[in-house]
Amino acid sequence: MSHQSDLIATDIDAYLAEHERKDLLRFLTCGSVDDGKSTLIGRLLHDSKMVYEDQLAALHKDNDSVGNAGDHLDLALLTDGLKAEREQGITIDVAYRYFSTAKRKFIIADTPGHEQYTRNMVTGASTCDLAIILIDARHGVLAQTKRHSYIASLLGIDNVAVAINKMDLADYSQDRFDEIVADYTAIADQLGIHDPTFMPMSALLGDNVVDKGDNLDWYDGPTMMQFLETVDVESGRDLDRFRFPVQMVSRPNLNFRGFAGTISAGLIHPGDEVRVQPSGIRTTVERIFTFDGDLDVAGPGQAVTITTAEEVDISRGDVLVSPADPLQRSNEVDAMVVWMSESGLDFTKEYIVQQGNRRVNARISAIHERVDINTLAKAPATSLDLNDIARVTLSADTELLFDPYTVNRQTGSFIVIDRLTNATVGAGMIRSAAGAWESKVDARVIRAVSEVQDAERSIRYGQRPCTIFITGLTGAGKSTLGKALERTMFDRGRAIVRLDGSNMRLGISRDLGFATQERSENVRRTAEVARLVNSQGLIAIASLVAPKSEARERAKELIGDDRFVEVFLDTPVDVCRERDDAGLYEAADRGEIPMFPGVSASYDRPTDADLVLDNSVESLESCVKRIFAILDGRGLLSAAPLS
Repeated sequence: MSHQSDLIATDIDAYLAEHERKDLLRFLTCGSVDDGKSTLIGRLLHDSKMVYEDQLAALHKDNDSVGNAGDHLDLALLTDGLKAEREQGITIDVAYRYFSTAKRKFIIADTPGHEQYTRNMVTGASTCDLAIILIDARHGVLAQTKRHSYIASLLGIDNVAVAINKMDLADYSQDRFDEIVADYTAIADQLGIHDPTFMPMSALLGDNVVDKGDNLDWYDGPTMMQFLETVDVESGRDLDRFRFPVQMVSRPNLNFRGFAGTISAGLIHPGDEVRVQPSGIRTTVERIFTFDGDLDVAGPGQAVTITTAEEVDISRGDVLVSPADPLQRSNEVDAMVVWMSESGLDFTKEYIVQQGNRRVNARISAIHERVDINTLAKAPATSLDLNDIARVTLSADTELLFDPYTVNRQTGSFIVIDRLTNATVGAGMIRSAAGAWESKVDARVIRAVSEVQDAERSIRYGQRPCTIFITGLTGAGKSTLGKALERTMFDRGRAIVRLDGSNMRLGISRDLGFATQERSENVRRTAEVARLVNSQGLIAIASLVAPKSEARERAKELIGDDRFVEVFLDTPVDVCRERDDAGLYEAADRGEIPMFPGVSASYDRPTDADLVLDNSVESLESCVKRIFAILDGRGLLSAAPLS
């Protein structure tokens, strides 16, 4: 092998040291059958001089018997290792290849293009940072292109390069290239793939792979190799939320007890405080060990052993996290699942779910929708078969500890294992805690119907039922506005019930904390009460922070669009702080209150609220009048039926 570094022959120690310092890029190639995925990888290996002489000799020999490239050397034979692949000229299994240049190390996953090997692509893509999607310049964007782009998006691969291959068979036409770019951009927008990089090339002839070549003068972008050597895959890494799944408790002697694993997110230093989940115990990091000695700081991807200053109970499967950013916890999660077994899903069967280093017993309790992998259309389903992709509810007998997959691919993923065969039958990506929003009520429980008609209640009370949902940051004035609105309505003879967030917390929601999942559940409970209040012909006034737009949208769906009036108090955060007599913002600043909207957690500003008020510049009386105007305009303060 003629290697690009002369050090390998003159100073092996220096070469190894240089090699060790290079960063690693994992990427996959995917696309339609015969788009040239294996040929591209072979070209990268061949032209970067990463093929040994005996491999090259074997390649020429195989090319004479099973080559599919005509008069040219079939470089795909370097990666198509299975006999069936060589005979058919296609990729069936996932082939992994390693190579390096002077700037970077690479691991390539060459994934199959056929629909029936979707599970193979999922396996190959699960650990990759970048996807190269090949398109045959003659055929353009096909169903397989959309399918593989969807899987790359589903698996959280943010960096996508679109290699428009076989340009030699399209006369190196810039117009054809631009046409395919436009077609794929429409798909990328639909799937949420941001800023894909487009490159024309001929993997067979080598144009624009490692060397630019002479046939693409109109293209002024990077070659494929230049792109791979320079693409930034580190910028999206989470350095704030520390996540350290404990893989092993290390006890080499009586005087040492450390916790070994690989950091999946965040930075850690000796002296930092961490929380142990699921126990919730807090402790302090004493030392960070590696094979080469202690570290002053460690980050994502590093395998380390951590010791703690205090003797605390930490076991395999526990996770050390930032105290201010705990993992979410739930027995039920809303997840996307790829079914990988020839045996279909059995709802009556209990599976093993492995999430990180923890194993729990679980069932898939509901299928919400199945994705047609060719059209990306979603439809109801009652079963899952090989290669199916669906959104499901996973119900476990022990709490799962997780981040949403979009936040952390390691703590947000899991595999489903058959208890009898120990085979992996599914792979999943957690969207959120399912909670009661997604819970299915026993079909034998039937909603009771009142003998009193809605029209009768409307005539009796002189109003139509609705829920006025007041949302905003802590200190925005939600309770103050809710009380003023209640007083005015009562004085005008309206029948109302006020559901203040604090009162809900002291009663119906007293068992809930303030994590994202628990805030969502508080919104659900409030919405359920408001719905019952409305069913009795009464007006409900609900005052909640409700920081997540998804929870507010669910509340609106539960209560009904025609009965839901959203009022957003857009009070400046500095005014909210001034009004905070309880010192909640200051406590949140000190890290004493985790996940506090406006400080350590986000607040999703409503984009389509029925009314937006700033009570720092508008009087309370004016705010109440404007709400009445909305209600009058929608006919909610009249007994007359709505048209």
